[in-house]
Amino acid sequence: MNLVNFRFETGADGVALLTWDMPDRSMNVITLEVMDELDRVIDKVASDPDIKGCVIASGKSAFSGGADLSLLQKSAADYAKAVRDQGEEAAKKLFFESARRLSLLYRKLETNGKPFAVAIKGVCLGGAFELALACHYRVLADSEKTRVGLPEIKVGLFPGAGGTQRVARLMQTGDALQLLFKGEQLKPAKAKAAGLVHELAPEGEIVERARAFVANGGKGKAPWDEQGFKPPSGRVYSPGGMMVWPAANAIYRRETFDNYPAAKAILHSVFEGLQLPFDLALRVEARWFAHILRSKEAAAMIRSLFLSKNELEKGAHRPKNVPATSIRKVGVLGAGFMGAGVAYVSAAAGLDVVLIDRDQESADKGKAVADKSISGQVSRGRASAADKEALLARIDATADYEKLKGADLIVEAVFEDRAVKAEVTKKAQAVVGPDVIFASNTSTLPITSLAETSQKPENFVGIHFFSPVEKMLLVEVIVGKKTNDLAVATALDFVRLLKKTPIVVNDSRGFYANRCVLNFIREGHIMLTEGVPPAMIETVARMAGMPVGPLSLNDEIAIDLAWKIHLATKKDLGDAAVDPTQERVLRFLVEGEGRFGRKNGKGFYDYPAIGKKSLWPGLEALADARLDPDDIDIEELKRRFLVVQAVEAARTLFEGVVTDPREADVGSILGFGFAPFTGGTLSYIDGVGAAAFVAICDAFTKKYGDRFAAPRELREMAAKGETFYGRYGETAKAA
Repeated sequence: MNLVNFRFETGADGVALLTWDMPDRSMNVITLEVMDELDRVIDKVASDPDIKGCVIASGKSAFSGGADLSLLQKSAADYAKAVRDQGEEAAKKLFFESARRLSLLYRKLETNGKPFAVAIKGVCLGGAFELALACHYRVLADSEKTRVGLPEIKVGLFPGAGGTQRVARLMQTGDALQLLFKGEQLKPAKAKAAGLVHELAPEGEIVERARAFVANGGKGKAPWDEQGFKPPSGRVYSPGGMMVWPAANAIYRRETFDNYPAAKAILHSVFEGLQLPFDLALRVEARWFAHILRSKEAAAMIRSLFLSKNELEKGAHRPKNVPATSIRKVGVLGAGFMGAGVAYVSAAAGLDVVLIDRDQESADKGKAVADKSISGQVSRGRASAADKEALLARIDATADYEKLKGADLIVEAVFEDRAVKAEVTKKAQAVVGPDVIFASNTSTLPITSLAETSQKPENFVGIHFFSPVEKMLLVEVIVGKKTNDLAVATALDFVRLLKKTPIVVNDSRGFYANRCVLNFIREGHIMLTEGVPPAMIETVARMAGMPVGPLSLNDEIAIDLAWKIHLATKKDLGDAAVDPTQERVLRFLVEGEGRFGRKNGKGFYDYPAIGKKSLWPGLEALADARLDPDDIDIEELKRRFLVVQAVEAARTLFEGVVTDPREADVGSILGFGFAPFTGGTLSYIDGVGAAAFVAICDAFTKKYGDRFAAPRELREMAAKGETFYGRYGETAKAA
């Protein structure tokens, strides 16, 4: 056979070995060519009397990350074209057959009559794990690097190549639904305990173990094809089944608020599929998969959370004229919560870190934060004691600025105060000189003004981490008016070393993410004064798709910090730059009641030493009226939360703060959790339609004020029927 993506050879024992090793790719992915070649291999194995069966392995360090999602994105465009060319009914039929091709291919493998075994090392995810599940025997490398799972839900999809049906027949129904809903990646031991794989082995032995199964007469028949097969949880309509399904539906509603069609499709596929013969169940799954593939939620999530995210991580906006930088040693100024987090993730990436604070005790406290973080990884089995020792050895906690000598990058992460930042900048540059790239981790202060205290403003850049640093994936790289390409490239290279996702934004107060999310928080404050019950504010925000409510979020970032930002904005820009209603709320809590948020145990919520947090009853004092909850328009509240953030995102694009819709969308989801099912702030506007969105803005402006006012450029887009990706997308990609 003439194969490009695989190597096929048959041993003397009659066992074929199919090695998946795609040329010019670091990771194996499922493409149309891969499917064609696998189809031919199955025919060869099934028809050749000298072949007993086949082992599938990988020639790379990992098995496969799954399907090439750009193909799925293209399929939606192909469907639209087919509708125009052939009519909707014919287009739907073609789309359905295309959507189930991989499912039929895997079923062909499963029923070919000869055993297929798979040897898995590294990651095996999505469609690749569905391939493994269709094989008759699965051997997993017992390694820390090995992971298996079905993460499709995270990009608005679900496993549509038999994954929902096979998992639900291998595991208890409740466990299967959890695996599918969470998109969790399982370690070897957990995968084995769940019954998803048959055997664990050292990496060097997995191919031989798989080969032994085939050579020793392993059965080429799936359990569900055996006479009398029963799913682990029994029939759907049984006492046991009725213990699962009402609860599953309730959990689905609680966690998704019906915002994610793919999650609902998982429920349907498993519920309906378990009542049918396997081949008919696969057909049902395929119909739901085709339906989800055509959903606007899947299209938006695939674009933002897979395609755009990957493009940004690969350096979509890295200056092309700057060679790759070499960063080995980083100085971190400030060992507080943020500085300690930056030190930890830098050391975890293998960099040497000098962690500076005003005295040794303060520096040691910062290192202790890193110690606590890595100790947690060790206790959860995600790192070894040797890993911990090596990481902590890379962090030099000190008050001695002289130890910064030899640093390739300085990251300032001290208190959000201009004078303090200026002081540490001067101290550090007195040691490292003006040519070392200097970055400020500021959340709101303009980089251009901070750079004025630097010896060389062109080497000064912003690197805004989000809290908690070790968990948050987004980093804003902020370009000041004098920042040069070398500084931007160095910052992006640093972020890439940390395995985080960067967006490049131009300097402005609050930059991009904070401008949007502070509007979300402000809207919650304003709703409080309107008389909307606090619990309703929090719940409705989650119903709209936000991960937490605005009051809870404000407690986490600290109410007194929000107050300081408010006062600094007012001082710099005047009274017109702040909202008097929000000022009243913040003043009442911070200055009147001493409520600073979670950090002092009291904010919008009370935080008892034992037990769960609860909303503070004193918030009633902020309400100007008492509204009957039954009379409040829930849909309007939801829309206010999303629109107030999206219109601010549009303003940042028109002002040139962000220059690429991809960065606005990815940044909004990863940075502050903007409703992922929309694809992000600007995708949300595109999804609603510019004209409809402007109409909503006009209605809200009339009712609630100018914070909802649609920018002139957005009105122009509405008049022309334009979208953000149509107007700016290609220009941004070419930049």
